[in-house]
Amino acid sequence: MRVLFTVPPLAGHVNPTVAVGAELAARGHEVAWTGPASALARLLPARARILPAGEETPGGGDAAGGYAALHERWRDLRGVGALRFLWEEALVPLARAMLPGVERAAAGFAPDVMVCDQQALAGPLVARRLGIPWVTSATTSAELTRPFAGFPKVGQWVDERIAGLLAESGDPGGGWDPRFSDRLVLVFSTPGLVGAEEDFADHYAFVGPAFGARPAVPGFPWQRLDPDRLRVLVSLGTLNQEAGARFYRAVLGAAGHLAARVQLVLAAPAAVVGDVPPHVILQERVPQLELLPHLDAVVCHGGHNTVCEALAFGLPLVVAPIRDDQPIVARQVALAGAGVRLRFARTGAAELRDALTAVLDRPGPRRAARRIQASFSAAGGAAAAADRLEKLT
Repeated sequence: MRVLFTVPPLAGHVNPTVAVGAELAARGHEVAWTGPASALARLLPARARILPAGEETPGGGDAAGGYAALHERWRDLRGVGALRFLWEEALVPLARAMLPGVERAAAGFAPDVMVCDQQALAGPLVARRLGIPWVTSATTSAELTRPFAGFPKVGQWVDERIAGLLAESGDPGGGWDPRFSDRLVLVFSTPGLVGAEEDFADHYAFVGPAFGARPAVPGFPWQRLDPDRLRVLVSLGTLNQEAGARFYRAVLGAAGHLAARVQLVLAAPAAVVGDVPPHVILQERVPQLELLPHLDAVVCHGGHNTVCEALAFGLPLVVAPIRDDQPIVARQVALAGAGVRLRFARTGAAELRDALTAVLDRPGPRRAARRIQASFSAAGGAAAAADRLEKLT
């Protein structure tokens, strides 16, 4: 079987496909990725086959410069403004930019199936045009839970953006959604986190997180981890660090309150955070998967990747969502009982201290996190995803 992954240049969307691709390759299948090549080269294993698509990005220039420019404009937006920007300035222009390259990749690689990320809309457009079976890689569960049910005009606006993209791509009839395959949707989560109240069709495969090889992060000071303190990772993800200056001040204030018993590992730029006390470990990048087994809890922005990785190790969370799907993921964590949700823009040191104390000292959040951890293990991860893909061909 030949499998072509179509992905945007975002770590959280690429990482699960690395694990699934490795599992498929181990079974003798041939795999490749298509997307902005310069960005994917930093996110994929060294020997991954990358077929370029969308190197000229919506922000202008090459992938690195273009997405950096987009990020500068996006990082301070919230709510509907962030949603409009996501569709008008990122997703739809990215689809336009990627379409020619994805079509060349698909024609040359001749895949038996295309695995298309929800935010790489060029993939389904090309697959439909060329008659190639395609499946969805749902790297966040937020869109699966009818996020606009209470805001019908917002949902209608998103539908109009999709219809416009289909029309300009030569499919004026529309009537289908490139975010969701009718053959198979690989959901890298489980109902234990998403919530069991949703009624999903049989072709929605909840496989749980899939962890693949990550680029090495050298220089982490492992010797500084304090065995006599509870250890907590604080991470706002790679795209939100610059927006966190005020939040980091609250983090350091909470660190001061809890200094006698808690050590924070803060993944953030030193230029944004400033000076930290000796018991706080400040690193711009951390080897997150390697670090999680040594921790007791995680504070984060509600990014789907970070949340699922923490829960995969049975760690309770303090979640302060910023934008996009993060409030929905944070709500899932809170409803599951696996953590405490805070307001990113308004949280102070005392509130953060109380939230950390709650997830570290009360048995409920840890018990719920371990329940979700068990559901992740049972779901099968990359092996289960590969099983479902093999059944398509």
